[in-house]
Amino acid sequence: MTIDPRTPVLVAVGEVTSRSATVVDPIDLATEATRRAFADAGVPIGHRIDTVATPGILMIGRDHPASRIAEAAGLRAHRRISCPVGGNTPQYLAGTLGQDIMCGQVDAALIVGAEAGNSARRGRAAGTLPVAGPVEGHDETQGDARPGLSAIEMGAGLHWPHEVYPIFESAMAARAGRTLDEQRVWLGRLMAPFTTEAARHPDQAWFPTERTPEELSTVTADNRMVCEPYTKLLNSILTVDMAAAFVIMAAEVAQDLQIPRDRWVFSWASATCNDVYFPVQRPDLSRSAGIRAAGSGVLAAAGIGLDDVSWFDLYSCFPAAVEAAIDALGLEATDPRGFTVTGGLPYHGGPGNNYVTHSIVEMARRCRADPKGVGMVSGLGWYITKHSVGLWSAAPPPKGWQAPDMSSTQASIASTALHVVEASAAAGTARIDGYTVVHDRDTGPASVPVFASTPDGHRVVARSDDPDLAAAMSGGMFVGHEIDLKPANDHARFELR
Repeated sequence: MTIDPRTPVLVAVGEVTSRSATVVDPIDLATEATRRAFADAGVPIGHRIDTVATPGILMIGRDHPASRIAEAAGLRAHRRISCPVGGNTPQYLAGTLGQDIMCGQVDAALIVGAEAGNSARRGRAAGTLPVAGPVEGHDETQGDARPGLSAIEMGAGLHWPHEVYPIFESAMAARAGRTLDEQRVWLGRLMAPFTTEAARHPDQAWFPTERTPEELSTVTADNRMVCEPYTKLLNSILTVDMAAAFVIMAAEVAQDLQIPRDRWVFSWASATCNDVYFPVQRPDLSRSAGIRAAGSGVLAAAGIGLDDVSWFDLYSCFPAAVEAAIDALGLEATDPRGFTVTGGLPYHGGPGNNYVTHSIVEMARRCRADPKGVGMVSGLGWYITKHSVGLWSAAPPPKGWQAPDMSSTQASIASTALHVVEASAAAGTARIDGYTVVHDRDTGPASVPVFASTPDGHRVVARSDDPDLAAAMSGGMFVGHEIDLKPANDHARFELR
């Protein structure tokens, strides 16, 4: 078939997992991943890179990281982009830069990111964190920079993903008719295949160890409960030293450079769509309208169905993210194709905003090995909030490169946001929509944050710091249970009815 000369094509991939005992800088990791990607292309390509884009670096953060990476790699790229928080960022960049390639605004782009969380942990303990000098250049910013939680949510003590995702999980468990203890056992079965895949990548995965469902779900001294129903092994962590990179360019540039065709992997389609932005305002905590919209959008744009997809890599910071995608895409939890090509964030390693660069790198390898196959990659930012979904294949896109317009769908989703009651006005009764039991590392059940609905359909965030109440709610199922609200200036409190 004839290929539009401006069709975006991935031509190079590289990644590095550093297990060095010395502290490493994320810019050095990113530069090494870039070097490996350029070598993967088979011919010199660095001189044609006109754009460098990077997800935001969380651990050992650097100002203007794209400029720093370009400078360290000796690139003359005139456009340098850095992005705010969002695990969807790599696929989002593949879509936005793919559009720029199609329009002739970009010829060749390097998408590269890194995290040095393990080095940050060791460096802080030893007082040896690397110091960055000045850098020439100023990065432009792309992406939604809003914080992930509202002031009301943070006022109730919710600040981190490991506290919020279990609230979604409780709603999913309730919809399935399971208690939190039963859900934890079920999650062991869901996530064990991720560990099997991670074990197939001993050089890349941070935890390349196959584990049984029971190992993941059983609470032990080494697998403590964090926030119900998630044990430690069901959480992703940031303490990894990892980087990954890929290069996309116009097909005519790849042809001009004489990059071997066995290196080419086409971006068929890419779409980005948010859920209602703040979790507390979502009408259904157990489902993701944003993933459903982005996933169906790319499939329809490419003219294929779900059965035509050979491989999936679903964003997996916490099991709820996987379950939301399974539900939104219309998959079964037992689908034999599996849901990861790397092992996922908890087992391959969860390098901040850059995990999806690793999953695109591995998906490209799958596509090269089976040129007729099609892979789907999903990226997720914040709290099942920002979603970017892409299709990849070594075969040219049958309908050309596609970026479906999601604006009307996005407006429709945003219009469903619930009104949230201020803490000082939270009074009367409400019904729990989602919650978690937060565990103290030493003493066990400690507190319970809840999202609940008032009789008039508004949403409220409340919290109990009574360890006896937390212990009473531990392991059970209280979604749908009525509570009494107690207003306060900082955050609403509740008691069970």
